[in-house]
Amino acid sequence: MEEEFKHMVRIARKDVDGNKPVVNALADIRGVGIALSGAICSSMGLDLNQKIGYLSDDKINEIEEAVKNPKKHNIPEWMLNRRNDYETGKTVHLIESDLMMRLRDDLNRMKKIRSYKGRRHEVGLPVRGQRTKSTFRKGTSVGVRRRRGRVQ
Repeated sequence: MEEEFKHMVRIARKDVDGNKPVVNALADIRGVGIALSGAICSSMGLDLNQKIGYLSDDKINEIEEAVKNPKKHNIPEWMLNRRNDYETGKTVHLIESDLMMRLRDDLNRMKKIRSYKGRRHEVGLPVRGQRTKSTFRKGTSVGVRRRRGRVQ
């Protein structure tokens, strides 16, 4: 029995387009990249190019469980996005708003302890050692500032 096509599929608090292949549809979820979505599909034995709108509700529930807890579906630990978490020390995988809240908390912690990365985030400069002489000029001014009203 073939189920009817669903134009929108809800997976992990996110509406996904039913016309997309399973791999690309899972990659639309924040916290799930193309590599992790491919690993989830292969561990569950799904066709990577099948449209997600044709999957049954049971398969979608299985996929949602795999996205929320990939360790139970034999996904390697190095593919998870919170390895050795700062607060708990555990390796977990976060998605959607949980991931955004945790990243915001990490940034606030770095700003609070006045680390180098935290200070760079505060002033809107690059954090990872890039040069600033010729790039990162949009928004904040770095370098020479001209006087207003000066006629040349």
